[in-house]
Amino acid sequence: MKARDLLYLLAFILMLNLAFVYLFSPPHRSVPEDTVSVPAGSDISGDMITYTNPLYLNTPYNEQVLAVSAPAINARSACVMDFNTGTVLYEKNAYVKRPMASTTKIMTAIIAIENCPLDARVPISGMAASMGGSTMGLRAGSNIRMEDLLYGLMLCSGNDAAVAIAEYCAGSVQEFVRMMNEKAREIGAYETSFSNPHGLDAEGHYTTAYDLAKITRYALQNPVFNRIVKTREYYFEGRTLTNTNEMLELYEGADGVKTGYTGLAGRCLVTSATRNNLRLISIVLFCDSKNLRSQSSMKILDYAFNNYRYVKLLSKGSIMGQVPVKRAREAETIPAGVASDVKAIIKIQEEDMLSTKVSLIAELQAPVRKGTILGTVSVYKGSGIIAESPLIAMESAEMKVFADYLSQVIDTWVHILQ
Repeated sequence: MKARDLLYLLAFILMLNLAFVYLFSPPHRSVPEDTVSVPAGSDISGDMITYTNPLYLNTPYNEQVLAVSAPAINARSACVMDFNTGTVLYEKNAYVKRPMASTTKIMTAIIAIENCPLDARVPISGMAASMGGSTMGLRAGSNIRMEDLLYGLMLCSGNDAAVAIAEYCAGSVQEFVRMMNEKAREIGAYETSFSNPHGLDAEGHYTTAYDLAKITRYALQNPVFNRIVKTREYYFEGRTLTNTNEMLELYEGADGVKTGYTGLAGRCLVTSATRNNLRLISIVLFCDSKNLRSQSSMKILDYAFNNYRYVKLLSKGSIMGQVPVKRAREAETIPAGVASDVKAIIKIQEEDMLSTKVSLIAELQAPVRKGTILGTVSVYKGSGIIAESPLIAMESAEMKVFADYLSQVIDTWVHILQ
């Protein structure tokens, strides 16, 4: 027998042995220390490996400004929420239940916009026309476009418009109130209860500053709602409806939302303001005067704008670890990268509190497709998560076939016999 024939025979025998081991050996679950670099303090349990690292941000010197202390305000309850993320940036008694007066109409408007055509002709009932308080001057027996009613509802706080909308959209005020409460649960405003669509004082009619911020954030995602609440004047049947929201005139960047006042609720104000690509929602409940509610709103908005900024925490494609791959044709590991840019709004001078926690599959078996989810990276500020992203395979890994193993064995023996 020639030497090369003998070599092929030996290779064939070795391959049979290798195939036997491949087919009948139990799966290997652990990650050998000589296979993957494991950061100090890692936790290897079962099929996952988890480790934590500090996160350092590059803050230009000219952006390093002194943080501003939280302001004292007249409002009994208040909240500032980031529109994009829902992060609470300021709060004062934000989870205390209080009546909310005509800020109720934020929910009334979004229910109407989502369920009724804007060009619908709405018949005005005697009950709607007889409503007291703030009105848009509707006459019983007339038919008004839904869009006109929405402007009257949000600009001049028409209680008559609220009842007309409720009767048309749901058939009755009671059924419309049921829809309002159902939507509140859907949004996650669990400490809110509506008894009417206009906000006049009533038993069981309340919210919290936090819940009202959530409801407003939801409503502002609707372009029709956005357009209406930032309008300063609207012409209706030869008259000018003027927006009661003083912040549209007083505060730079203000673009909504709604005022409110009753004896039990005090002066209330919901404001949206946008500056430098940052949109904030402020809530103040029960202020002692119109001036104090606007001053309270401006103070907490200034505080949030001066103290917080958006930062890119991690860039798309950043490699956060390597995952070993068994039986792969090429590389023995696959890089795990961030699936998309990770951004968050954080307080200035809190960058040194950031860290990342990476959780990765301890081991894979080929084949693996590019884009396969391999784990998660979480960004923490202190002990709380502020952002997360999946970690995905940045490369593919094909599975070895019999010819690959045979070639590997032959190459090994050729090298030995040379």
